[in-house]
Amino acid sequence: MSTTPDLTGARWVASSYSGNGGGNCLEVAPNVAATSGLVPVRDSKSPEQGTLTFPLSQWDHFVDFARQQTV
Repeated sequence: MSTTPDLTGARWVASSYSGNGGGNCLEVAPNVAATSGLVPVRDSKSPEQGTLTFPLSQWDHFVDFARQQTV
């Protein structure tokens, strides 16, 4: 499996925690994850800076961990 998915048709979705005007702006492309098993993640404020890509299983672990954290 390639570690660089094709992002040509990526549909980027902002995190529900990305507030208006806040500094926490994260986007993922779930359509790419569904077809490649890899989750591309980028900073919505600077999408030209590139992406980080995680295997779906590792992304799931990260999301589960983040949900358990208190603010």
